[in-house]
This record gives sequence, C-alpha cells and structure tokens, in this order.
Amino acid sequence: MGFKSIIMVKKRLDEFESFTLKLRGGRDLSGEEAELAALALASAEVDPNNKKAFLTALVEKGESVAEVTAFASTFRDLARDPGLEDFAERAIDVVGTGGDKSGSFNISTTAAFIVAAAGVPVFKHGNRSITSKCGSADLLAALGFDIEAGPDKLRHSLENLNFCFFFAPAWHPAFKEIIPVRKELAAEGKRTIFNILGPLINPGRPACQLMGVFGENWVEPLAASLEALGLKRGLVVHGRMSGNQGMDELTCAGENRVAGFGDLKEVDGLWVPEDFGLNRCSARDLAGGGIDQNLELLDDILEGRGRRGLVDTILLNAGAALWAANQTADIGEGVSRARDLLLGGAVKDWLRKACEFYSS
Repeated sequence: MGFKSIIMVKKRLDEFESFTLKLRGGRDLSGEEAELAALALASAEVDPNNKKAFLTALVEKGESVAEVTAFASTFRDLARDPGLEDFAERAIDVVGTGGDKSGSFNISTTAAFIVAAAGVPVFKHGNRSITSKCGSADLLAALGFDIEAGPDKLRHSLENLNFCFFFAPAWHPAFKEIIPVRKELAAEGKRTIFNILGPLINPGRPACQLMGVFGENWVEPLAASLEALGLKRGLVVHGRMSGNQGMDELTCAGENRVAGFGDLKEVDGLWVPEDFGLNRCSARDLAGGGIDQNLELLDDILEGRGRRGLVDTILLNAGAALWAANQTADIGEGVSRARDLLLGGAVKDWLRKACEFYSS
C-alpha cells in the first residue's frame, strides 16, 4: 500500500470513528455522512470492533429517515446488477423485514405466488430464516426453486413464470464484511439497521412494493425512505394483534397500520379485515412451523383445505399487492381476483409449472 493510500485509509477510519461519537451525542448523520459510514461498514479495512460500536450507537440513537435512505441507496449501488430493467417498471416485491417473532406461515411468499399467477412480474428478495423456522428462501428451496440462480435463469424465470428470487447473500457481496459483526450483536440480543434494510435493497429495483415491518413505529419512516428511493407505488404495513404481538404483513387477526408512497402517498390509516369482506381470525390460525409443516400447509391451501383465517390473510396481502402494482382499482377487487386465482386452481397450476421449470 502506497503512502497516499495509507493516508486515505486513515482519513476514512478517523471519519468513521467521528460518526460514532456524533451518534453517541444523540445527533443524526447527514445523508453524505451516512453514505460514508455504510461504505466503511462494507470495507475490510475497518476494525470489526469499530463497526460494532457504530451500529450500536446508531440503533441506540434511533435511525433517521435520511440515515436509512442513505444506507439503502449505498447498498443498492453495491449490489450485483441482474440486468432486468425491462421488467422492473412493472415489477413488485412482496416482502417483510422478518423479526416479528409471530411464528406465522410464509404469508408474503404465498401472496407473491398469487401475484405472479396473475401475470405481474414479482422480484422476490429474501434470505434463509434467522428468527423463524422457515424463511422465504427455505420454502422456495424445499419446493425445488434454484435460489442462487444467475441472471440468465432469472430472466427465463420471469419470461415463463412472472417470478424471480434474489437470494440476498448472492446479490450483496458487500455484506460479507458485515455479517460477523451482525451475528455477534444478534447473539447479544441486539438488532441493527440491517434488520430493516433488506426490503429496501432489492437488487432488481422493482418499481412497486408491498413491505411489511416488524414494528409499527417503522411504518411511516420506511414509507418515506421508499419514497425517497424513487419507487413508483406501494405500501408499508404492520399488523397489530392482541397484546404486544405484531406481524410484518397485513393480518386478519387484528388491525393494520398502513402508509403509502409514490402514487399511493396519500394512504395513511388503520385497516381491518372487515373493510374488505374478510373475517377476523385468531393468531393461531396464522401459525406456521418448520419446512415440512409449511409445505403441508401450502398444499392444504392450494387444495382448498387451508385454515380460513390463514387463507383470508394471504388473500388480503395478495389483494393489496395487486393494488400496489396498479392491477386493480382497489384492494377489494384485488382480494376478489386473488381468491379466484387461488381457489380456481390457477396458483396450483402456476406452482406446478414453476417446479417443472426449475427441475429442467
């Protein structure tokens, strides 16, 4: 390393440590400072202990919209480009942050199947489970999807199925310098900004999104971040249930806090299942389990034997996603269309076709 490079590295480290001190003082970082901090976290030159101190200080101060947006923008730029821009303008991601500890079935993934069966390109971005027994990647892999498929296979998947899956570790190489610190903090029971960042950094950059979040306090800030990132249309949601339990998706087991962005920016309120002709259910109706149990539940749903509350909750999310993708005039119409696709056998046929595609 040359003398000039050594000076530049030292300057970056000094700046990063000064950002930590600023956060400890309760002050927000500017967008430019947050971008530099994100780059430092992705660098092998920064000591992991300094990364840990920064991430701890950031969450203790509380992440601002500007900080979240700058982090998201930076890691979107650092992600691999799948080259699917021609699909992105019509595409949607149906995704949750995880971390709600509800133990629910793979609701958003099943809703995404319905949306794809409706002919809407779905850019699903996800990972294996961290806080639940069966994450989106776990379920898809068990069904036979190639979760680490490259750009050519993903393009063919979109052409044939209106669906592709971006396995987060394969598309975000910058994360390898952060994972050890995240794991260490998680072992201490501490979250970081990366617990909310995943749904904001889809490498395919779909224009629309239905995003669920584990905490109600994040609904409005993340809607503002998605607005700032330039997404065309969508919703951020959180399902309230009894006690202190919540869900990172819309639920029929309570009421739902919702905020829109882009063309739906004026959406802001509380929704209940009765608003859309659906019945209220119990949280037990939404429970999932490990991979084998969730595969059985999915089969029951596709065969018309699914628990009513679980099916209604899936339809509510699929209906909202169809509306967010500008495919229906309102959510009620979206729910009706989703029900026809699911109970009429179109989703079962779509999944059979998907399994055949990935096995060939």
